[in-house]
Amino acid sequence: MLHTANPVIKHKAGLLNLAEELSNVSKACKIMGVSRDTFYRYRELVAEGGVDAQINRSRRAPNLKNRTDEATEQAVVDYAVAFPTHGQHRASNELRKQGVLSPTVVSVLSGYSITLRISKDDTEQILSGDVP
Repeated sequence: MLHTANPVIKHKAGLLNLAEELSNVSKACKIMGVSRDTFYRYRELVAEGGVDAQINRSRRAPNLKNRTDEATEQAVVDYAVAFPTHGQHRASNELRKQGVLSPTVVSVLSGYSITLRISKDDTEQILSGDVP
């Protein structure tokens, strides 16, 4: 008898328990609406790794199509930290010289919630000398 509190695998454990109670795999599969092939896959998973091995495993590797590589991301962030007064347009132009494309700069900056221009209040503080 297999027991689990995980709602994802409760159905699978229930199928295995029903087959054990009825002593008939075909009948249990018909009642639960599952193919026998699926039943034997579930049983094999339990034999290999216990009940918790039945949690859905993705067969595909994640496809990060538009993911920016770490070096480029770090170059954009470093530039934004080094030159916080440069706007997005100037940052894009300067980083283009290093081989970083403009849309990449925009997406990285928005992903990190970095705004390059300083606000009017901050400018007034800097000009008055009240910089913390």
